Amino acid sequence: MKSVVVLLTLFLLGLGVAEAHFGMIIPSDDIVSPGEPRQISLRVMFAHPFESSWMEMERPAKFGVLIRGQKREALLGRLKPIKIKGHTAWKASYAFRRPGDYVFYVEPKPYWEPAEEKFIIHYTKVVVNVYGLEEGWDEPVGFKIEILPLTRPYGLWTGNCFRGVVLLDGKPLPFCEVEVEYFNEGSKYKAPADPFVTQVIKTDANGVFTYAMPKAGWWGFAALGEAPYRLRHGGKEYPVEIGAVIWVRVEDMR
Repeated sequence: MKSVVVLLTLFLLGLGVAEAHFGMIIPSDDIVSPGEPRQISLRVMFAHPFESSWMEMERPAKFGVLIRGQKREALLGRLKPIKIKGHTAWKASYAFRRPGDYVFYVEPKPYWEPAEEKFIIHYTKVVVNVYGLEEGWDEPVGFKIEILPLTRPYGLWTGNCFRGVVLLDGKPLPFCEVEVEYFNEGSKYKAPADPFVTQVIKTDANGVFTYAMPKAGWWGFAALGEAPYRLRHGGKEYPVEIGAVIWVRVEDMR
């Protein structure tokens, strides 16, 4: 009996905890006010953000910006490789020419996750407001799966609620799982137990979710689904996790 208990314990320890993956676009500033430098930098990454654990990221398939919900600008050629803890990520700079909301977006190449035996594609975006014109933050990029913000995704205080609707092929996705993580850059904070690392919520019958952010900094929301196709790896076909990711930043009142 004792040997059975030991084996079971070892088995459970061996399972570990499934870490949440997040596509990431982190700009150096999310609100560019009059008089501030008009150029920002953006880091494009793939990581476990709370644990500051990074994965290799190939050059993305697409990287661009939607300007005031009207004009698209391809930026893939601006990406330069960087290393974070020995893993490849990407960086670009962008200079603003006119006021409005700029929705930066990335479509990565499929990432093979051997631990979960699946591919991962996270369609990721972040909104930067420029010179006070609040126009375009609620416009869709047009991803297959996407989070459309119902709360303006900038100018948020700590404790504010962020609301969004998850769209699949342009239609609300009910009862969809949404993972939420804090970008714990530099590993400043420790989780008291594993469930604190990744918060898990679900959309309602209308595809809408709500989450109150308890700490200043960057928060990522990843709505997860499965693609209607499979990809091959090592002679076999595997499922593809598709995720809609949006990043928002909150500030403490001072």
